[in-house]
Amino acid sequence: MVITGVWYALVLTAAGVLTGYFTKTAWLGAPFLLLALFCLWFFRDPDRVVPGGPVAVSPADGKVVSISKDPDGRTRLCIFLNVFDVHVNRSPIAGTITKRIYKPGKFLVASKDEASTENEQNTFVVEDNGVSVEFSQIAGLIARRIVWYKDVGDKVEKGERVGLIKFGSRVDLLFNSDWKLTVSLGERVSAASSIIAKRVQ
Repeated sequence: MVITGVWYALVLTAAGVLTGYFTKTAWLGAPFLLLALFCLWFFRDPDRVVPGGPVAVSPADGKVVSISKDPDGRTRLCIFLNVFDVHVNRSPIAGTITKRIYKPGKFLVASKDEASTENEQNTFVVEDNGVSVEFSQIAGLIARRIVWYKDVGDKVEKGERVGLIKFGSRVDLLFNSDWKLTVSLGERVSAASSIIAKRVQ
């Protein structure tokens, strides 16, 4: 569980207790306590078994909602996270972060294709021995806060935590010809443990 969930839960619990105390009606504080429990569950951060070998793993839990080509011919893979998914994001490959760009934007529904270009997002490029993967944390209609733990120059392991997006959101990846996708449209994936692409030898 990330510390963010604990802080949310503490504030909501305090609000529930104070509401019950000042109104002399305990049940009025119950919704705050339920929200506190939800936050503890929502911000869970389970450990995952990371597969070895020349593969890229999913940076997020969720559903593959789009596979397409970008204007440069790269393969774009889009993963939609609903409010019930784990929202901690992980690096798809090991390497060094060579680029990180934050772009303010809209908060369209994250499952829509327009979200890839128009929504607020934070983009990483991780490179290792000339091979790279680009991926973006994208805010959605409800998710309006992107958090990142890593920056340019940081070395990351495959499956290492790099940030989170609060509540429903989306993560997009861009693969060049060095990679071949191993997932299909509509498939559900798990951060750090699901293989989404393999290196082309």
